[in-house]
Amino acid sequence: MSTPSPDVYEQGKGMDAHNAVMRDIRARNDSTYDPREPTRVWLDEDNTPDGVYQSLTIILNTGGCRWARAGGCTMCGYVAESVEGGSVAHEDLMAQIQHCLDHEAENADEPSGLIKIYTSGSFLDEREVPAETRRAIAETFADRDRIVVESLPDFVDRETVGDFVDAGLETDVAVGLETATDRVRHDCVNKYFDFADFEDACEAARDAGAGVKAYLLMKPPFLSESEAVEDMKRSVRRCAAVDGCHTVSMNPCNVQRYTMVEELYHDGGYRPPWLWSVAEVLESTAEEDVIVVSDPVGHGSDRGPHNCGECDDRVQRAIKDFDLRQDPSVFEQVSCECEATWDAVLTRERSYSLPLAR
Repeated sequence: MSTPSPDVYEQGKGMDAHNAVMRDIRARNDSTYDPREPTRVWLDEDNTPDGVYQSLTIILNTGGCRWARAGGCTMCGYVAESVEGGSVAHEDLMAQIQHCLDHEAENADEPSGLIKIYTSGSFLDEREVPAETRRAIAETFADRDRIVVESLPDFVDRETVGDFVDAGLETDVAVGLETATDRVRHDCVNKYFDFADFEDACEAARDAGAGVKAYLLMKPPFLSESEAVEDMKRSVRRCAAVDGCHTVSMNPCNVQRYTMVEELYHDGGYRPPWLWSVAEVLESTAEEDVIVVSDPVGHGSDRGPHNCGECDDRVQRAIKDFDLRQDPSVFEQVSCECEATWDAVLTRERSYSLPLAR
């Protein structure tokens, strides 16, 4: 990846101290990546307002999130996988799309009804994905049912979203809101926008004929376990009350390379959330008028959301079951002795820097 530096667009946004630290950490990465190969591609199942779909998830390899290149979010290491030079040509991005179509053809019995496209930044930012490429991708997938594209609120407007709506696709914009609490988003995540900007993006998407999928982050740095749980419950409920936001994806934080979270983790100042905390939030918000899902990446590992090690897979399966059926009773079917430890952590832990249990 190119040396991180703030451009004019990013100047004055976020916390200067956080940005300076993050630029220093990211500069340690000297890996390079092929601009004709996507970062990742996989097949899965996803719950949508129109039911459960087989999904093809694509993470395009671009020149990197503009906010991450300025310093960026304390927990996000995805920019470390971006292409050297800061931009990727249209032809190379379309080669990545073809690679993903080939993967689907080899591994699926039929084309996926749902396409999800991420860049680990903003797909709708034309510095990452040119308008020419955006329109070509809309045309490529015009025969599918739904598409999800990722963006910061700044780039959600009638023109960018309209390319997919006008192609006849049910379109959702995935916005990395992280939390509905501005203080937590600014100080813990180091994301510069406000909840009001998310509301504006929902209105713009709605006006374009699209919906919004809000991405939340459970337990960014500098929160205790109980604070993280309560923040997620509040955030789900606030998102559910916003017109146009029909789905909330709550992502438990994991420890990614070249991040501030990794620095804290190695110094004993951060533990990823408990899987019991994920289950607690899902169960507590199941009655809200919004689809709530979670995908605990790296579950069961020290660097990912985990319990004691004995029950992690069982709780993960219950979470996946809940994602598809939205039935909170699934959590009544899993238990473990470590729930008592988790409960003690919620009750007694008062500092983010000294987790009571690893």
